[in-house]
Amino acid sequence: MIRKLAAREVVVTASQLESWRRAGLLPRHRRRGLGRGRGSVVDAVDPVVVESAAALARHLRQGRDRRLAVLEWFAEAGMAVRPGTVQVPEPPIGAVRQALVWVLEGSVSHRLVEFARSAAGTGEEGQDGLYATAGRLVAPRRGAANPALVRAALEAGEDVPVEAERPDSGSMVHVVAAIGLGVEEVGADALAEAFAAFGMYGLTVEDWAQMLGAAERGEVPPVDWGLLEQHADVVGPVKRASDEELVRARTVLLGLRWFYGLYVMHGLLMPDTPAQAALRQRIDEWGMFPFLDHLITISPSPGQFAESLAVCLEPPFDNLYEALMEQLAEDSDIFSIPGDETGAVGFGEKWVRAMAELKEAGGAPASVG
Repeated sequence: MIRKLAAREVVVTASQLESWRRAGLLPRHRRRGLGRGRGSVVDAVDPVVVESAAALARHLRQGRDRRLAVLEWFAEAGMAVRPGTVQVPEPPIGAVRQALVWVLEGSVSHRLVEFARSAAGTGEEGQDGLYATAGRLVAPRRGAANPALVRAALEAGEDVPVEAERPDSGSMVHVVAAIGLGVEEVGADALAEAFAAFGMYGLTVEDWAQMLGAAERGEVPPVDWGLLEQHADVVGPVKRASDEELVRARTVLLGLRWFYGLYVMHGLLMPDTPAQAALRQRIDEWGMFPFLDHLITISPSPGQFAESLAVCLEPPFDNLYEALMEQLAEDSDIFSIPGDETGAVGFGEKWVRAMAELKEAGGAPASVG
């Protein structure tokens, strides 16, 4: 097998292969006995074992924890097969689960929630310590500006909107503090600011404040804050999920990444089609673009992949994925411009022309449509 891997410019040693087998990451080849106490030899080199070893070697480099490589292998195995390549075999799902739990238990979000829980009952000093710790651990992140606004600005020759601010550390810690210290310690106003900063369902601070205030006054049914506590636990659901549910969450995550990419490319003058518009409309109807913008990373680290996959175990994301797949089945002509018989080729050429015109004009509007 070492020679087969070397022919593909994958360098591994016999000791590496044996360590991967002992760790349960690679199965052993089928062997046959030579008889009369002469031992055994490999009966046949299993191509699945070769592909598995190649995948693990691609993601494992000197000094890197093997669990990170397993997560990248798991992500790669869920991707579509490119022409001229073979399907990457699945890593052992038990090893995937162990890697997910290990990464999630060391994540900033999990550590913050655990710290918040430990600060419960410690008064103002504990709350101040929580906010100070969060300020050190959580850096502000930037998300994509609304693609429709970006496109409109490009077509009109106006200044393109800057990236949208994602939730800052203050907004995030309000939610974390509510989980650990209790909602009453944080207050409805702070939570309204936090939920609005996350872009949840497109509601403003005033919208959230009005809704939460009405619940506090008993004018509407009370908020079940236990759900907030429940969804704060990203490790437990991964431990409890079946093997099939973990694979399904990966399918949902990778699928939503593709739909999110289509939505963002709309802002980069990609020719629009009825099929694309219908998909964007579905996402907007569900109020989910801000969630996807927070969830999706095009080139995620293993830690980002693990956190996003844990979120995709939740029904709202699975349901959104199903709705988008149903819409795609209804109209799959994503890259087919009505009236253009050249199909995807003409689509690509039109996009290239639009970008070239924009570049030549120094940011002036390009002819897209």
